[in-house]
Parts: sequence; structure tokens; C-alpha cells
Amino acid sequence: MSEDHSHLGDMEVRVRALQSLLEQQGLVDAAALDELVALYEHEVGPQNGAKVVARAWVDEAYAARLFDDATPAIAELGFSGRQGEHMVALANTPEVHNMVVCTLCSCYPWSVLGLPPTWYKTPAYRAKAVADPRGVLEDFGIALPEATRIRVWDSTAEVRYLVVPMRPAGTAGWSEEALAAIVTRDSMIGTGLPVAA
Repeated sequence: MSEDHSHLGDMEVRVRALQSLLEQQGLVDAAALDELVALYEHEVGPQNGAKVVARAWVDEAYAARLFDDATPAIAELGFSGRQGEHMVALANTPEVHNMVVCTLCSCYPWSVLGLPPTWYKTPAYRAKAVADPRGVLEDFGIALPEATRIRVWDSTAEVRYLVVPMRPAGTAGWSEEALAAIVTRDSMIGTGLPVAA
């Protein structure tokens, strides 16, 4: 009996077909795959980095530790490993906006940002981020003042970066949880801004 997949997008249909084939061939265990997906949905992902950013916004002592030596400061919140062993935190300010790229491949801090977005790994993003960072930001719908300098950081196998975006105006008195909810993955790469309602 065939299943009706008409409600699924083309990519999802392809992924399901590939998964089914791998399971039938005994190359993938469905339970192990479900466990891996759940890990990246609930334990590893941008929600971890958002918690780091929110803590830095509300706790000056934590922010000082984060900008001094990010790896142990991030580990204080229980996030380490998975390509996050050597972290550097970068603070966005009105004068400087930081953006991260990996020009050689796709080095990315999985422990705080989860799986890298597809666009992060594309040659087009990697090249344009270096040659025209303001243009990349415009592609993402971000228009910064001309006076704001854009600094591009090249992630490597040895060092990975976490951008700490500026805290949006009007969020004074917000809880850490509420602040974390407005921090996006893209804002921690530097290609976006926090989304305050």
C-alpha cells in the first residue's frame, strides 16, 4: 500500500524516501535516527546559544567571563563539545557589527547553534561574506547605518565564534527566558538581529 505524500514538500518526500531505503537495506536504524533527530531538536541547537546571549545581557560578570574566555563561560551553562571546544564570543555594538563565515568549509559551533543552515555552507555565502559583507546583510534584510563597521570572522577547525547581538531597546526588565526567546540563530552568526515583538 502506498502512502499519500501530496501534503509534503519535494525535499521532505526525498528525505523520507532515502530514509526508507536506508532502513530497508539495514544501513540505518530508525530508532537511532529518531534519537539523533530528537537530540538536535531539543538538546543541541540555537536555543543553547540564545541562553548564553540572554545570560550575557542580564549578567555583567558572566558577560565579562564570556568575552574573556568563551569556552569555559559557555560550559558554565552546560554547553560544550560538538565543534564548540574553542569558542570566542564577539559583541555587536553600534560601532561594530560582527559576522561569521567559514571560507574553507563549514566550521560551525554545533553545541550552541545546532546544525549549520544550508546557506552557511554554500560557496556563494562564503565568498560574498568576505567580499561584500554589507551586501550579505542586505540579502538577509538587515540595513545597518553606514557608520557601523562590519567585521567578518573566519571560523576554523581551531576557533569558532558566537556573535552576541545588541540587546534590543524596550527589553529592560525582561526575564532571561523571554530574552532568549528573541535571539535567533542568524543573530548569533551575525546575519540577523534579535526579533523583539
